[in-house]
Amino acid sequence: MSQVMESYYAAVYWGCRVESAEECARRAETFFRLLSQCDPGYTRWFEKADSRKKALQLQFEPTAETFVRFFKRRGYKLGNVGFIFGAWTGHEGRERGGMTNFICGSDGRGAPNSCFLYLPREQPGAERVLTAPMLTEVMRSMVLAWEPDWGVVSSSDFRDSMSPEGNAGTFVGWMTYFSSHRGEVPPLPEPVRVEPVGESGSLVQLSPERISAANPEHVSLARRVQDVLLSKGLLEPISRAPAG
Repeated sequence: MSQVMESYYAAVYWGCRVESAEECARRAETFFRLLSQCDPGYTRWFEKADSRKKALQLQFEPTAETFVRFFKRRGYKLGNVGFIFGAWTGHEGRERGGMTNFICGSDGRGAPNSCFLYLPREQPGAERVLTAPMLTEVMRSMVLAWEPDWGVVSSSDFRDSMSPEGNAGTFVGWMTYFSSHRGEVPPLPEPVRVEPVGESGSLVQLSPERISAANPEHVSLARRVQDVLLSKGLLEPISRAPAG
């Protein structure tokens, strides 16, 4: 019998940062380039479409020039300020591959800037990708490209167990990224690891094994860590542009 697995994702968020199409395109190119170095499954990308058949005809090279061209289209503009884009790896069946969405260059009035990477749910993709070493590199790719305020690797179930609202910036996942301007990450209980991500910030990893909402020990550890980080003021919602 096949095991039903939790649905995992990696995501980073940042507040108001208005940027041009060229600036967002440069960040997008960096993201896809670094991600392709993490796993072969992230070397081929397609635009999204109304049908799988049509989408498989929309393969693209994720270069800055390509994204500048995309961002000129009405469908990829986020109102008057910012851009929205989504792509998938084209894998079908059990491999599943991955899908990514990002909002970039926005003033944050409608939603914070963000980048999501939805991770494989079934084997063999899940076994290959859902490991601590792999996802550490995925998070580094996202941080170096997007320079976010906060990020997380979690399952949807684990997120819900830690935060009923699930507001970005307010809970811990299997891995949680904090930019340096949020404050210094304090000492945390074993087996939690804290690693620097360049000079940008710190990545908190709860455990080398995959964290699951179905494991009471995982949930207990996460809540202890979350309480410590809350007391230090590190788990604040991602800021948006001021009203007015």
